[in-house]
Amino acid sequence: TPGHPYSSTVHDLTTVEANMRKRREIVTSMLREDEVVLSIGSYPVLGSGDFLSPSHKANGRFSQSLFLPDEVINPHPRFSTLAGNIRERRGSKVAINVPVFHDVHTPRPFVDPTIPYDRSLFPGDGEAKSGAALPDHIYMDAMGFGMGCCCLQITLQAPNVDQARRLYDQLATVGAVLMSLSAASPIFRGHLADIDCRWNVIAAAVDDRTPEERGERPLANDRFVIPKSRYGTIDTFLGSSDGHFRAEYNDLKLVYDRDIRRHLVDGGVDDLMARHMAHLFIRDPLVIFEELLDQDDAVSADHFENIQSTNWQNMRFKPPPPNSPIGWRVEFRPLEVQLTDFENAAFSVFVVLLARALLAFSDINLYIPVTKLDANMERAHHRDAVLRERFYFRRSSAAGGEGGYMAEMTANEIVNGSANFIGLAPIVQMYLDSIDIGGDVRRRLDAYIAFIRGRANGSIMTTAAWIRSFVQNHPAYRRDSVVSAEINYDLILVLDDISSGRRAAPELLGEGVVARP
Repeated sequence: TPGHPYSSTVHDLTTVEANMRKRREIVTSMLREDEVVLSIGSYPVLGSGDFLSPSHKANGRFSQSLFLPDEVINPHPRFSTLAGNIRERRGSKVAINVPVFHDVHTPRPFVDPTIPYDRSLFPGDGEAKSGAALPDHIYMDAMGFGMGCCCLQITLQAPNVDQARRLYDQLATVGAVLMSLSAASPIFRGHLADIDCRWNVIAAAVDDRTPEERGERPLANDRFVIPKSRYGTIDTFLGSSDGHFRAEYNDLKLVYDRDIRRHLVDGGVDDLMARHMAHLFIRDPLVIFEELLDQDDAVSADHFENIQSTNWQNMRFKPPPPNSPIGWRVEFRPLEVQLTDFENAAFSVFVVLLARALLAFSDINLYIPVTKLDANMERAHHRDAVLRERFYFRRSSAAGGEGGYMAEMTANEIVNGSANFIGLAPIVQMYLDSIDIGGDVRRRLDAYIAFIRGRANGSIMTTAAWIRSFVQNHPAYRRDSVVSAEINYDLILVLDDISSGRRAAPELLGEGVVARP
């Protein structure tokens, strides 16, 4: 996170990579000789065997995990409280099940022999044996498995509330596609997974819904049946004055607090925004600090932010704080973190340029039904989704042409263009052409766009594909889906070499690109 927001100039975008590199240098300077800092989506052996140094046993009272000791939790009381409250509110430990990758010697069915099924330290210890751990899946049981993942998020400030609503809606439609390009998480708890992304792992890791809210029991004590975890894709578009939104795009039956919606509408808030805000408040707060209970809501947004900040969706709409010069913002949240500063800068800059193009070219219309965003997100998780999957997307970038306006397209068609769609990268380049920049600035931005294009067309591997290939070609790998401590150690060494620029990886970064130390 930069110390100050970047400005609206294009030149500022060329400083993103250097700023990321500077932060990596600062962290590295604080480490011991035998420590390195890596930006990876998920640590491959988190929760597998004796993975910590110094060693700690998995017997903590907050997580009560079979695999993760409480020592992995950030020492700030917010995080241990989050872990405990999610478990207590849910009425059980979270149940995260990731499909295992079936290699030649992977047992069928795969039943993980490393799960301590007979431990009886905490009341929930028998859940794995009672069915929480699914066959042919990698089982995890604590918030730390999700919040232990890393991601890349971009916050964008819009000129006004209407433009912020446009960005929220239009960028929501591209989130799953860009997540597939950024895929970086193919290993969980020491096993190769049959997915490449971390999103659903986090969704399950913070799923505090009770059995009634999950629809497993009739409503008696709770108010709503809630279809999703509080970490998920958006459930409703906000609409804007661009004229593109239609009511049928919000084809998901939205669950919301009707009293809050009525209060907002009576106060002059339009119905689409009122429903969005009322939808946030179907959730309970996860953490409340006693000293912040009594607030003057006319001058403080703490009560709102308590709910807003624990509704983790792939887009977040952020009203300005009271009495602040900060404007209307949106967060773009689905991307996996990348290994190098070049990759992270490329994705960040591409999203910012796409957002600016969407504001500059108001005729661009990317709306599809919101339920298709859910389908796209599921597909984006799949192994090699960037090459193998098709995503629902709008045929034409221009408004109109409603007949057959949607098609299933590959990531390459969506990013680089086809007969059905002009392409996100060409839209970004059209925007750069329209503002007439050249020289070193344009060359740097074009290098980022070329990288994104390469990820989409398959000429540049995703981090997930690269890691999977490394494991499968390691001499110690037995083709049984198990990522041993030896394999993990060698993997981390190579990733550090690439990240620090000591080793070139054109298959991962593109020809001629080497991470700068």
